[in-house]
Amino acid sequence: MSLFLNAAAYRFAVLTELRALREQLLARCREAGLKGTILISPEGINLFVAGEKEGVESLVLHLRGRVGLEKLEPKYSWSDHQPFRRMLVRIKKEIIAFGVEGIEPAVYTSPRLSARTLKQWLDEGRPVTLLDTRNDYEVKLGTFEGAIPAGIDHFRDFPAAVRRLPPELKGQPIVTFCTGGIRCEKAAPLMEREGFQEVYQLEGGILKYFEDCGPAHYRGECFVFDQRVGVDPALRETDSEVCHACQSPLTSEEQRDPRFQPPHQCPYCHRSNAEQMRENIRIREERLMALTDPLPGSRPYENRRRLKIPGKYDGWTLGDFTQRALPHLGTEYWASACGEGRMLNAEGMPMTLEHRVRAGEFYVHVLPGTVEPAVNVRIRILHEDEALVVIDKPAPLPIHPAGRYNRNTLQFLLEGMYAPQKPHAAHRLDANTTGLVVCTRTRHFARQVQPQFEEGTVEKAYLALVHGSPTEDFFECTAPISSGPGELGSRTVDTEGGLASRTCFQVIQRFADGRSLLEVRPRTGRTHQIRVHLWHMGLSIVGDPAYLPGGQLGETMTLPVDAPPLCLHAWRLAFRHPLTRERVHFEAPRPTWALLDSTGFRSTVST
Repeated sequence: MSLFLNAAAYRFAVLTELRALREQLLARCREAGLKGTILISPEGINLFVAGEKEGVESLVLHLRGRVGLEKLEPKYSWSDHQPFRRMLVRIKKEIIAFGVEGIEPAVYTSPRLSARTLKQWLDEGRPVTLLDTRNDYEVKLGTFEGAIPAGIDHFRDFPAAVRRLPPELKGQPIVTFCTGGIRCEKAAPLMEREGFQEVYQLEGGILKYFEDCGPAHYRGECFVFDQRVGVDPALRETDSEVCHACQSPLTSEEQRDPRFQPPHQCPYCHRSNAEQMRENIRIREERLMALTDPLPGSRPYENRRRLKIPGKYDGWTLGDFTQRALPHLGTEYWASACGEGRMLNAEGMPMTLEHRVRAGEFYVHVLPGTVEPAVNVRIRILHEDEALVVIDKPAPLPIHPAGRYNRNTLQFLLEGMYAPQKPHAAHRLDANTTGLVVCTRTRHFARQVQPQFEEGTVEKAYLALVHGSPTEDFFECTAPISSGPGELGSRTVDTEGGLASRTCFQVIQRFADGRSLLEVRPRTGRTHQIRVHLWHMGLSIVGDPAYLPGGQLGETMTLPVDAPPLCLHAWRLAFRHPLTRERVHFEAPRPTWALLDSTGFRSTVST
């Protein structure tokens, strides 16, 4: 079995011409087959390398030939495998990041204490405070008996940790220690500057102590910054590993913990699915706040809308297509758009009304200076996993870009919250309707969820507050609904050519003011189905701006933000989860207008 010599060394010295030195060291290490990391800076050198004995000794000899590095003293250990993956030589501002001006180990360091002297002091029971200057995750693997950990995650946090130490320590002897001694070169002088009167640094750190004194007064192992993770007092590699998720070192016992599930989690970063979901949702909510202040569609911008030509319009002129497919804008509008060069083909060339379109082609409708109406963006994420996002949608908020809305839509906001993913709603919900919307996070999951909505296997329950009191507690409507849009994009009951539709209703509560709260279960999924069926039966929904009481049609389809709400709420959903294949159930909290208590109906909605 091949053995690899590991060398760890540092030296504070004034180094110049760092770029040339970097190239020299990189070439020499590669020639000798060494791997590891060498940091060089104006304040000195820090290295961890491994390879064959001759190559390592050759590198050390070369470095000692440079002014300032003559006394470079590596600490050696052996391993039966190469602990590094590649060879890196990097130029840094500091060889050990500290960020404190005026601490210059090449000029001054605190008194050094040899490993054997420290052991003697500890053997004698001499009163001394041992201060572990390493990061918490290193301390976890092992430290000296009775040592005080600095309690830091990064060495840059050490100055603040020093200021938190008890004032009475300033008059006591303190020995600072770390892995190899380099951090103490800065830590000890800083403590002196902070008023600590008798500070020493353990020369060569823990590794030198192991080499000279073995395990005496030390408990555990020593974390090392290579693939070995830890070494014992005999400088042999231990069985410790590092969690790839949180970088915490793990002992053999901790690796047997059922919460250790590499590479995703360990006992220290383990979170239950619920805890992880809550954290993810918190991050999404922060992104949503940034996305919507101000509303993304509130500032003028150039909106470029794509129009795809359906097969039935193949060969039509562009003018005939727009007049038939988009009649609400009118012929004059489309003539003006073409005249101003705002109707483009896929290559960006302006089109005329006489241009003949082909099925499947895309055209771009340019809308300069677009400012969109305000919407309600108080989106609540109720559930999130690798496949799905389930939200409680507020109103008014359109799901997809259409009409006057493009950026002020749920789709646009979802893409910003989950970038680079682009979750898509698996079903429709009107802009004015609140409640559950199921979104899939990839096309793969969309292909498993959307068909369930299309095939009617999803159980759906809505809450609706309506004008009027039904004669029966349970009833249904099977009136066919028109297949195409009418005025305002509305639908109507069409007994001749309408689409088969079925909705079931149950009365939850009748109120003295003549209104009723219903549970609604649509068995088919036609556009505006619930609203049209209730309107048809003389039970129009409270707050509906389009389907008014008395069979009248309103003047708008989408409510402004400050208007009383449309009292229709997507309350419950049940379907087969694309990952587990099990049936899952979701429920959105009831809106204010649907709350009941012992005194009856509680509502802020005016009649």
